[in-house]
Amino acid sequence: MSEGRVEFLYQTLKARAVGFEFRPGERINEGMVAKELNASRTPLREAMNRLVAEQLVEFRSGQGFFCRALDPTSIFELYEMRMIIETAAARRACQRATTSDIAALRDQLEADGLTTAGLTIREVVTRDEAFHLGIARLVGNSEVVRHLDRINERIRFIRWVDMGRRVRTTKGEHLKIMEALEARDSERAAAVLKTHVMRRMDEIVAAVREGYSNIFMADPEELFDRLVPDGD
Repeated sequence: MSEGRVEFLYQTLKARAVGFEFRPGERINEGMVAKELNASRTPLREAMNRLVAEQLVEFRSGQGFFCRALDPTSIFELYEMRMIIETAAARRACQRATTSDIAALRDQLEADGLTTAGLTIREVVTRDEAFHLGIARLVGNSEVVRHLDRINERIRFIRWVDMGRRVRTTKGEHLKIMEALEARDSERAAAVLKTHVMRRMDEIVAAVREGYSNIFMADPEELFDRLVPDGD
């Protein structure tokens, strides 16, 4: 079995799972997927099992693979975990990061994060994730980065839904976080990150409701490929 083939199937199916191209709670028809992707059962199963391990897909014994639920409580818990990881990472980064590493993150922010003109919702979220992962990398602990990356994948769809309303706020908060890191002010960096990352339950419920509406539209992909409103 070709590892390259499994990786292709994994990446293809992962993109669909992250974007809820499989509808929440829907049984995934392995036969149809195999036919569409010209895949045999064994590599397809291996790819699907990787997604189960990452909690992007569920497996039910005797029933098969199912798309994960889009549940407000689960999403809230993931946001809370993200906040815990990121605030701790910011504190540790202020202690551990070299001046040159912090300067490199500033360069990345200025190159990618200070203008959203002409960008789509997806592109803005991708750049936002890159900045936050950049902070995590300042810690020098690969497990911190890995766990944050996994959380990002599981909330990415809701972040696409949410980002259109938050573009201007996000840019300003990124600058405040960056300034706190440069000043080695761990408490200020953590405080700004907490406000920046966390969402109230009512905000999550509203985003999930909007997410469901997007999922069941004829072409939800267009929603996240549209340009951000009033980018700058």
